[in-house]
Amino acid sequence: ATVSVRPDLSKVNISVVNQAATAEQAASDNATRAAAVFDKLRALLGANADIRTVNYSLNPNYTYPRDGGTPTLAGFTATNSIEATVTDLTMIGRVIDTAIAAGATRIDGIRLMLKDEEPSRNQALRQAGLKAKARAEAIAAGLGAKLGALLSAQESASVVPVPIIAGGAAQTVTTPIQPGTLEIRGDVTVQYELLQ
Repeated sequence: ATVSVRPDLSKVNISVVNQAATAEQAASDNATRAAAVFDKLRALLGANADIRTVNYSLNPNYTYPRDGGTPTLAGFTATNSIEATVTDLTMIGRVIDTAIAAGATRIDGIRLMLKDEEPSRNQALRQAGLKAKARAEAIAAGLGAKLGALLSAQESASVVPVPIIAGGAAQTVTTPIQPGTLEIRGDVTVQYELLQ
C-alpha cells in the first residue's frame, strides 16, 4: 500500500568552495566565506536554527603534464559543506538565495522528509495488511478453502521522495521550489493456515 503525504521538513545542502595558492590562504578564505553563509542563514532562519557543517576538506590541486611527467602543485581547494534544516518549506528558495548571496558556491541538493514518519508508516502498513488478508481470502476461496490461523506476518516500509519540481512565475526573484509529496510504502507478507 502507498500513502502520499506532504513533507514538513527539508534539509538543504550547501557548499562553500574556493581555491588559493597556499593551504593557509584557501582555508582562511573559506572560513571567512563560510562564516558569512552561517551568519546570513541564522539571520534568516533564527538563532536556534539547525545549521551545521557536515563535511570539510582541504585538498591539494595538481597539474598533470600530457607527456606523463611529474605532476606539479597548482594550489589548494577548501570545501565547507553545510546542511540547513528548514521547517517552513516556503523558505527553501530563500535559503538557497541567501546562501549564494553570502558566498556559497554550490547547492548540493535538497532532501524532503517528515518530522515524524511513524503515523504515515503505520497507515501504509495497516492498508497493506488489509490488502494482504483480502488477497489471501480470495486465493483460499479459489481453492475451495477458508483461511485458518495466521501463521506469520512480515512487514517492511519505506519513504520514497517524489522529485522536487523547480518552477514558478518568471518575475519571482526567489528561487522557486515546489516540494510535492512523499510516498510512504508499506509491504506486508502473510502466511495463513488453509482450512478445507
